[in-house]
Amino acid sequence: MINLVVGAGFSGATVARKIAEELNEKVVVIDSKNHIAGNAYDYRDKNGIMIHKYGSHIFHTNNDEVWQFVSRFGSFNTYMHKVIAVIDGIETTIPFNLRTLYDVFPESLAQRLENKLLQHFEYNKKVPILEFQKQDDADLKFLAQYVYEKVFLHYTTKQWGVKPDEIDGAVTARVPVYISCDERYFQDKYQGIPFEGYASLVHNMLDHPNIEVRLNTKFEDFKEEYDRLFYTGSIDEFFAYKFGELPYRSVHFKLEELDMPYYQSNSSVNYPCNYDFTRIHEYKHFLNDICDKTVIAKEYSEAFERGKNERYYPIPNEANAALYQQYLSEAKALKNVYFLGRLGDYKYYDMDKAIARALELFKDIK
Repeated sequence: MINLVVGAGFSGATVARKIAEELNEKVVVIDSKNHIAGNAYDYRDKNGIMIHKYGSHIFHTNNDEVWQFVSRFGSFNTYMHKVIAVIDGIETTIPFNLRTLYDVFPESLAQRLENKLLQHFEYNKKVPILEFQKQDDADLKFLAQYVYEKVFLHYTTKQWGVKPDEIDGAVTARVPVYISCDERYFQDKYQGIPFEGYASLVHNMLDHPNIEVRLNTKFEDFKEEYDRLFYTGSIDEFFAYKFGELPYRSVHFKLEELDMPYYQSNSSVNYPCNYDFTRIHEYKHFLNDICDKTVIAKEYSEAFERGKNERYYPIPNEANAALYQQYLSEAKALKNVYFLGRLGDYKYYDMDKAIARALELFKDIK
């Protein structure tokens, strides 16, 4: 039995490893890129700084099975991600939380708003911004408008190219108002960055006698026979765009090496209302890399164009969901062909969700 896995990111590597070691079957993993690990790929530069080539990747999960699986292939530090945003020239943490109030407002106003929030919402509750706007109280209306404009509106417009009410609620819910003093971006049980990087982690996942990896190899150029196909590329491309092209947002990063130990106070600083980039990453914060220089990456969002840039984020709305369903119907008619991953499922996956999806798929075929 020969299995072909298209894509050497987390989705492909997970299903390849499970088939190789539990079914004892041969797996060929191909990728059109010149490296493994997909968009989680990282590398150490000449200064010894671990660079995330495609933007910051922070592993976090509440899924014990996923954590136990990835922990087999690498050790993680205990990094817990915080995101800083510059609001009215003030650095503060987001999602907007109870502590943020005291950073951006006079103390008396912050205290009044905190009391109102605790009266109206449960503590530790995350309230999506578009839901939060539906308040009758004058103070909370003021706060909702402030957060919407200063944190959400301009950032979302830069990132997605549309206004917030034009995209799916699943996206807007990712930037809530958090009724808590917890300043972490994620609250998952397990969080961290692999000490040796994501590329090393995926390398270890693919390091099995039954697995062969071929890079710089496109699916359309693969002419050998196989019994099962696991496809993590874009589902519309697989079907030659017969129903039309599924839209994506893309991102590009402008890397700058600076002659200073640190450029900013945090690994990620967002600029919702300033500049044309969305945020600046400073990678050495993740693994506490020590050197006299630093590397930052300014992140710019843009529309995906075939042949020009990479697919990053599926754009969730009703029209795109309907188009995806057409492709999914075609996919279900195929025998021994499985689609998975962010591009195969046309769904935004965090890394742990991509791994969980691959583990579940393996259980189904097993």
